[in-house]
Amino acid sequence: MASEISAKQLGIDISQREGDLFKWFIASFLFGKRIQQDIAADAYRVIVEKHKRDTPRKIGNCSWQELVDMLGEGHYVRYDESTAERLLKLCDKLNSEYGGKLGNIRERSKDRKDLEKRLGEFEGIGPKTVEIFMREAEKVWY
Repeated sequence: MASEISAKQLGIDISQREGDLFKWFIASFLFGKRIQQDIAADAYRVIVEKHKRDTPRKIGNCSWQELVDMLGEGHYVRYDESTAERLLKLCDKLNSEYGGKLGNIRERSKDRKDLEKRLGEFEGIGPKTVEIFMREAEKVWY
């Protein structure tokens, strides 16, 4: 298996600002599925870089079909329909419950375990996705 793709390899510097942390969250979400890392990275680049959907609000304002099309453009086709639906739900929850900011999840969490539990409450975010996300996020959060 290829080595893990890091935030830095995707051009994301999570130490700089909330927006980059969100970008890593989206990348982690895509990497967390049973799909080749290169394909997940391509899908990330299509959504975030090419189509400029780099905030919870911008992704949340996409239609399901627009997201399916973007995922398809990145060859993320095996899970494109369910992933599009879950991305919309993820952004809706992040916007409605946490003001669109991952930092608010951390602030409301008692400790790392509570934070990871809260992340796992997003539809489509399982232990693997939390592990991938925290691999980078812990560098700035803990």
